Amino acid sequence: MNSVQVARRLVRSHWGGTETVILETSKRLLAAGHGTEIICANALAEHDSEVIDGVKVTRVPYFYPYLGLSREARGQLDQKGGNLFSFALMRKLNQYPGLDLIHLHTAKRVGGIGRHVANKKRIPYIVSLHGGAYDVPAEEAQSWTAPTKGAFEWGKVLGWWVGSRRVFSDAAAIICVGEEERKKTQSRFPHKRVIHLPNGVDPERFARGNGARFRRQYNISPDAFVMLTVGRIDPQKNQLFGVRLLPDLIVDEPGIHLVIVGPVTNRSYHQELTRLLAQLGVNKEVTVISGLEAASQELVDAYHGADLFVLPSIHEPFGIVILEAWAAGLPVMASRVGGIPSFVEEGRDGVLFEPNDRAGFLREFRPLLQYRERLQTLAEAGRQKAREQYGWDRVTQRLIHIYEEVSGENPLRQ
Repeated sequence: MNSVQVARRLVRSHWGGTETVILETSKRLLAAGHGTEIICANALAEHDSEVIDGVKVTRVPYFYPYLGLSREARGQLDQKGGNLFSFALMRKLNQYPGLDLIHLHTAKRVGGIGRHVANKKRIPYIVSLHGGAYDVPAEEAQSWTAPTKGAFEWGKVLGWWVGSRRVFSDAAAIICVGEEERKKTQSRFPHKRVIHLPNGVDPERFARGNGARFRRQYNISPDAFVMLTVGRIDPQKNQLFGVRLLPDLIVDEPGIHLVIVGPVTNRSYHQELTRLLAQLGVNKEVTVISGLEAASQELVDAYHGADLFVLPSIHEPFGIVILEAWAAGLPVMASRVGGIPSFVEEGRDGVLFEPNDRAGFLREFRPLLQYRERLQTLAEAGRQKAREQYGWDRVTQRLIHIYEEVSGENPLRQ
């Protein structure tokens, strides 16, 4: 079977859970004898074509259909994955030889292009929801369109042409990485096949790291209690919460150190983070690493150099970094949001707290400091779950089954 994976963008410098899912499943599709290629816009990319870990990535020109859109606003839309359009993408998909299925990893106008081509070729398409569609806080959803404020949108006619509002309703299947999103999506499309397919992890890769080397590299004391958070430096990931906690945490654990790893996708938020560090006088207790690539060994070392992984997000469709922390043998504390409660068993392999609940976090955190063996128990349970339930091979086999099901049921291609 030949499929294409269609995304808004895919570049190493701005990597996240969506990019990891697309690449890791594509690698295993190829290994299983299925043809696949990643096709996306060339946003933030240095090369229009490259091969990443054996997977071909083709990037095409694009534009944002707005009048009066500033260069800065365009850059912000590139960072957040704005609602772009690409005639080149349409041509590429139309001309793709022997195509059996289109797998969309985005909706809106790009998703509409995939829908339009699939209908024209009389082949099925499926849609994966990675960043959330029906399980997103209103404040965050508004931030996605904030850069277009004051510009005139003329792209609605393009969306009408390709049927962007029918991407979900016409799909052969909708895949949700989080169970909460699946439930909300199913309620909107009661007669549609909506499938919960969680993210995965490479347990072998994250099992091998050098934490001591990481600490030496960033001048972090071997005796420090290191809390690590990994994710885009962006309001959604809520790193400010961890920084604001530090004055209280230092009282309980004077040797505490916070490590923040992730690309900067919101410059003003990064500036606010920097100002808060100075305001609270905790610069020495915090290490911010914004240029670390997801494929680097240094990221694995960061997990092994920590004592506790904390994910304080205000919205998280899944939380793939939790799987990475588990695979590295790291205990986890995370916000009780989105898809996280559907796979983190509270008290067994993780500790959950309400987002932005300072008192609630401290109430859960302090016993972990007092009884350190509890940290090890949580870590071991998480490591076992990551290895047994969330390996990429297992996830990809389920994906192949979905592909085969929808292709076998396709009434259009005879």
